[in-house]
Amino acid sequence: MRISKKVMVGNVPVGGGSPITVQSMLNVPVNRISDGVHQAKDLADAGCEILRAAIPDADSVALIPAIKREVSVPLVADIHFDYRLALKAAQAGADAIRINPGNIGSDDRVKAVADECLRRHIPIRIGVNSGSVQKDILAKYGGPTPRALAESALLNASLLEKFGFSDIVLSIKSSDVRTMIEANRIVASKCSYPLHLGVTEAGTERIGIIKSAAGIGSLLEDGIGDTIRVSLTADPVHEVEAGIDILKALGFRKGVKIVSCPTCGRTKINLIQIAREVEKRLSGCRKNITVAVMGCAVNGPGEAREADVGVAGGDGCGLIFKKGKIVSKVKENQLVDELIKEIEKL
Repeated sequence: MRISKKVMVGNVPVGGGSPITVQSMLNVPVNRISDGVHQAKDLADAGCEILRAAIPDADSVALIPAIKREVSVPLVADIHFDYRLALKAAQAGADAIRINPGNIGSDDRVKAVADECLRRHIPIRIGVNSGSVQKDILAKYGGPTPRALAESALLNASLLEKFGFSDIVLSIKSSDVRTMIEANRIVASKCSYPLHLGVTEAGTERIGIIKSAAGIGSLLEDGIGDTIRVSLTADPVHEVEAGIDILKALGFRKGVKIVSCPTCGRTKINLIQIAREVEKRLSGCRKNITVAVMGCAVNGPGEAREADVGVAGGDGCGLIFKKGKIVSKVKENQLVDELIKEIEKL
C-alpha cells in the first residue's frame, strides 16, 4: 500500500495512512447562498467528509463563511484562473484551495497564493484533467494521454514547491477510465503527495457509478488513493452514497452490507421489492453487519450462511435466519419487519 504525505483539510486528515475520505461538490447556483448552505447540510448528513464549492467571482466568496457557520465539514474553494479569488477564499475561511498554479499567471501570483496558504496552514489541491493540460505537454505526447496528465500534475506541483509549499493534494482525472487509472499509477510512483481519485464527467447516475467504481476501485485495490469523489450528473447526495458504497465494497469502510440474490424461477416472493425495502430501511444503520435477502428457502440460508442475519423466500412466506441457522418462519408481508427486529437485537 502506498503511504503518502499527510495533509490536513480542516480537521480531516488526507493521506499518511488516514482513512479514505468521501467528497462531493455543491451544484446549486453560487448566488443562491441559502440554497448552498441547505445543500451543504444535506451532504453532511449523507456522510460527506470534505465539501467543495465553486468560487467563480468575488460575490460568491460570501458562500464560504455562510457554510462554515452552519456545517462542520471542511470546505474546499474551487478556483479557476483568478489568483485574487484564491486569496479572498483563504481569507474568508476556506479549509483548502483548489487551483492549478500553471493557470493563474506569473510567478508572483503563484507565490502570493502559496504564501497565503502557507501562513494559514491551508493545503492546495491541484486538479488536472484533459482540458487543463498545458499545450506544450499535449504537443509532446500527442494529446491528453496518461503520461501527459501525470507530467502536467507534477509540473503544477513544482510551481508551488519552488516557493516552499508542499501541503499539496493531487487530483488527476479523465472521463476515460483507463486513462485515469494509468495517470494516477504514474503519479503515485513519482511522488508522495496524497491523491484525490475520481472519473470526471462520468455521466448520469447509472453509468457514472459503474465508471467510478471501475476506476476508483481499481486504484484503491492497488493501494493508491487517499480521498475520492464519485462525479455524477445527479443530486450530489447520491455521489456521497455511491462513494461510501465503493469503500464498503472494498472493505475500507464499515457498515451494513446487503447480499441479495438475482432471483430465478424458484423465487416465489416479490424479492426485488423486499430487497429494495430492506436497503431503504437500513440506509441509516451504522452497524457493521452483513444482511442477506435470498429468494429460495432451500438454498438461501446455506448460500448466505456467513451473513449475520437474513431472509429466504418460500411460497408466500419466508425464513428468518442468523449465521445460516433458521430462527423463524413468517408470512411474506411480515418478512421485512421481522428482519429489522432481528437486526435491532444485534
